[in-house]
Amino acid sequence: MYFITTNKPGYVLFCTTPSERGALGLTDKQVVHFLVRTDAAAEWTVAHQWNAADYSHTDFLALLHHRDEPHDPAELLKLLPESVRPRQH
Repeated sequence: MYFITTNKPGYVLFCTTPSERGALGLTDKQVVHFLVRTDAAAEWTVAHQWNAADYSHTDFLALLHHRDEPHDPAELLKLLPESVRPRQH
């Protein structure tokens, strides 16, 4: 999978999946946001966030390089290291 880098206010780096259903953003405070939206007109919603010092956005993007984009972008969060993965309720 590849990501498309674009500009989004509030982020020093912002890139989307090819379908634009998922995105990764890095804030100036070095917090990584994983964002989702359901359709092209919807606003982005932060689905999960973590400190870049704990797991960098670059490492996450590299992990996804040889993978296919899932229909549900939240599936990508299952690939995060356990230390930064969302907690299951």
